[in-house]
Amino acid sequence: MPQPPRPPARPVVRSHHGDDFVDDFAWMSDKHSEEFLAHLAAENAYTVAQTAHLEALREELYGDILARTKQTDLTVPDFVRHSDGSTWWYYSRSVEGLDYPIHCRLAADDPEQIPDVTEAPEAEQVVLDENELAHGQSFFALGLCDVSPDGTRLAWSEDLTGDERYRLRVIELATRTELAAPDVDVAGGGCWCGDDRLVYLTVDPAWRPDRVWLHTLDGSADDVLLWHEPDERFWVGVDESRDRTRVLLAAESKQSGEYRLLDVADPTAGARVVAPRRDGLEYSVEVGTDALYIVHNGAASEFQLARAPFTASDVDAWQPLVPQRPGVRMLGVQAYADYLVLSSRRDGLPLIEVIARTQDGGWGEPAPITFDEPLYSAGALSADDPATDRIRLVHESLVSPRRLDEYRLDTGARRTLKQSEVLDHPVHGAYDPSRYVQRREWAIAPDGTRVPLSIVHRADVVPDGSAPALLYGYGAYEHSLSPWFSIPRLSLLDRGFVWAIAHVRGGGELGRAWYEQGRLLAKPNTFSDFVAAARQLAESGWTSPDRLVAQGGSAGGLTMGAAVNLAPDAFRAVHADVPFVDALTTILNPELPLTVTEWEEWGDPLHDPEVYRCMKGYTPYENVRAARYPSVLATTSLNDTRVEVTEPAKWVAQLRRTVIADEARPILLRTELVAGHGGVSGRYQAWRDLAFELAWIIDQVAPERAE
Repeated sequence: MPQPPRPPARPVVRSHHGDDFVDDFAWMSDKHSEEFLAHLAAENAYTVAQTAHLEALREELYGDILARTKQTDLTVPDFVRHSDGSTWWYYSRSVEGLDYPIHCRLAADDPEQIPDVTEAPEAEQVVLDENELAHGQSFFALGLCDVSPDGTRLAWSEDLTGDERYRLRVIELATRTELAAPDVDVAGGGCWCGDDRLVYLTVDPAWRPDRVWLHTLDGSADDVLLWHEPDERFWVGVDESRDRTRVLLAAESKQSGEYRLLDVADPTAGARVVAPRRDGLEYSVEVGTDALYIVHNGAASEFQLARAPFTASDVDAWQPLVPQRPGVRMLGVQAYADYLVLSSRRDGLPLIEVIARTQDGGWGEPAPITFDEPLYSAGALSADDPATDRIRLVHESLVSPRRLDEYRLDTGARRTLKQSEVLDHPVHGAYDPSRYVQRREWAIAPDGTRVPLSIVHRADVVPDGSAPALLYGYGAYEHSLSPWFSIPRLSLLDRGFVWAIAHVRGGGELGRAWYEQGRLLAKPNTFSDFVAAARQLAESGWTSPDRLVAQGGSAGGLTMGAAVNLAPDAFRAVHADVPFVDALTTILNPELPLTVTEWEEWGDPLHDPEVYRCMKGYTPYENVRAARYPSVLATTSLNDTRVEVTEPAKWVAQLRRTVIADEARPILLRTELVAGHGGVSGRYQAWRDLAFELAWIIDQVAPERAE
């Protein structure tokens, strides 16, 4: 058998708050050193050798994805009326054999008649072909992609390495002539400010967006600094109002924020503050046709909706519109001339409500839009027209592929614009959702809290403990894991797997309180919740510990590492993707990307000994035990700036030298050398990577079901 790499131990003592920790692998922090790159290459070679027997299964799984995916496809055209009076349908097409989408437009005559552009019309204009931009590149990711208000120019930004350092480009659409753009690395966001100016973001050395700039395309003036945010807890962002008369500038931290409005007609006059930041006050601003609409948590932990005049400069001008409601976490609002569309969460599921304007010019009561499944994801897409009487809804579930509906705000009528297709499989035939069952179950955490699980499996699976299973988790940033559909997942379900999501604390599924109970000093709840969910799956008969795989990425990778330290016996295998497993070392270093902005999520262990002790107690790298652990597959990328490749590399080295060795439970590290936090960029290689991970999962807990 091939032998795993054994990197040298070079002790470095880290001392904080009276605690000394000996870090034998701190040398890996120099991720571009020849020694570390050679180590990653050796790890990749070892992983290849350990998984060589899975080549046929990988090809079969990759073939499954290709067979079921409609590789030549279209988005539904979206009607846009530009400031010069021109009207267009905008859409994107994917083409079999090509990795990236092609963004197109077609002149529009009737906004009621969505054109059939299955075959490219002769008059179709290609706005941007990502395949041309990606040609010859190992990686390509699009950041900004925005047509000017008058429809004549296109601005986009591109990342060619995966490190999220973008370059901004602008062209005249009629001639494809490239215009002068800022010659600096920029963050991924940005927007137009009229037809001849762009607003863009630059970053500080820790890769925190901290400056907002105004760029004039004709080069008649130097770029103007609109905002510099010196507080390292905050990052800045920008967006256009729906009517494109204002640019919204925002500075946000994990628990407070501040918005400013910039008049597009006179941008050099400066931006006006909507309400000065206050510690603990979070708010977002939507520019309506008659007022500002503000979702905020002032005296409302689950947030409420207020209305304010355009001239508002403090919270005193905010007039309550929809108060906080029990069990409802309000997330945002879209404001149109005659309707408001509220997005919230209730009972662990998305809630979309419509508020109609009354005859006296006020607003009525929120009316929910219903969906016909017990578990689902749903969202309201923002419409371009401020006076629209319709919106588009997206809906999917663990068993239902994504569907796009048009929803009439005036009548409640709904029509399906596109149902995503699952093509026939050569063995399993046509996709039939009735062959699968989705359900909600609850685990009991050690403190008695009920933790929801969303579960899907083939209808003929019986809860006798024999089924292999995968448990997915995240649990941070108030991010909610709403049940979603996945074509690659079908390859597990059709092999008899049970697939489940653990909606652990730290996420936002059950509201702001659910998040608060899984952050800062309460962070350990996230990990014990995940273990409780694993135990529940076994105790209810859906699987057994020796048939269970745990999976999570980024902050979810932290959940994987911490949970397996708590209960290595609860899992047979763990897939940790770009895992945040050396959390304490990272959060102690304010020079690393994003560290200071993260202190309001995890706490500040550099200055607070109680936070240090808490993080010291759960950070995976420092808590590996001499016990029998599950198999581990850690996947990462060299150019990831959110979770450095150093973290999983150190963790894997620590696991190998500490846990009780078991040849049947290998510990593997796989690194993409030209990719970022989201992995590779081209869809075909991404599908191959998914096939690699699925094959490893099947081999660990259900090798008899590989065929």
